[in-house]
Amino acid sequence: MSEAPAAPRTASADGTPQDGIALLLTPPVPRAGWRVLPARVIAMCAVELQKLRHDRTELYTRAVQPALWLLIFGQTFTRIRAIPTGGVPYIDYLAPGIIAQSAMFIAIFYGIQIIWERDAGILNKLLVTPTPRSALITGKAFAAGVKSLVQAVVVIVIAALLGVALTWNPLKLLGVALAVVLASVFFSCLSMTIAGIVLSRDRLMGFGQAITMPLFFGSNALYPVSVMPGWLQAVSKVNPLSYQVDALRGLLLGTPAHLAADFGVLAVAAAAGITAASALLGRLAR
Repeated sequence: MSEAPAAPRTASADGTPQDGIALLLTPPVPRAGWRVLPARVIAMCAVELQKLRHDRTELYTRAVQPALWLLIFGQTFTRIRAIPTGGVPYIDYLAPGIIAQSAMFIAIFYGIQIIWERDAGILNKLLVTPTPRSALITGKAFAAGVKSLVQAVVVIVIAALLGVALTWNPLKLLGVALAVVLASVFFSCLSMTIAGIVLSRDRLMGFGQAITMPLFFGSNALYPVSVMPGWLQAVSKVNPLSYQVDALRGLLLGTPAHLAADFGVLAVAAAAGITAASALLGRLAR
């Protein structure tokens, strides 16, 4: 007579092999949402910056224009003293404005890249991944901010070589970096928002060229707000570039500034830009 089969072992309180098997069969707990989004933003930003690592030509060519502004415009107007700057040499007054300008010029055409990715089929592949659209946009926007920051360092070095009296206080330089990144996030998102509306590289180039000069000349980058006509002062008050320049002057030169208001406006503008660009990203893929 055969023996009855042995009863299966029951799990003991101090851990048995059954506990280990059950643990292996349990699916891993996904990361919390607040951890996933920053990780994917950083990943997207790293992908964008890889392009800069492989081709630095853009950095060198974009350094020419700010150098010309400081060398020609800055030194000439310093001599003729045509613009009141409150006792600050005009080239010193101009340098923060040129830092902001060069950063904006990098970011404002960032939408062209996303249209190129759409045409190459890359954007559709990114949109079918679990990565939220807001992470895609934020990653690209902060990559634009890092590129602009590198450009800002180049302009600061040129300004220092020309004798501009800049601060080298580490905390103030961190504030400069934050102002450059926040403004670049807004302008790159503005470009990507326009890309989601016009859907064409040629149209986007036209829009970009149409708004860059009004943004630049409608700010306090070249002259104080007090010397502007009334209508231009109104434009300057709603222009994020003016708040960036005000923050840069206050941090780099020590001139009177409204840093809390400046950074508040830049942060709100950056958040609004990310929201708008994320909402229109799907339209590009249709």
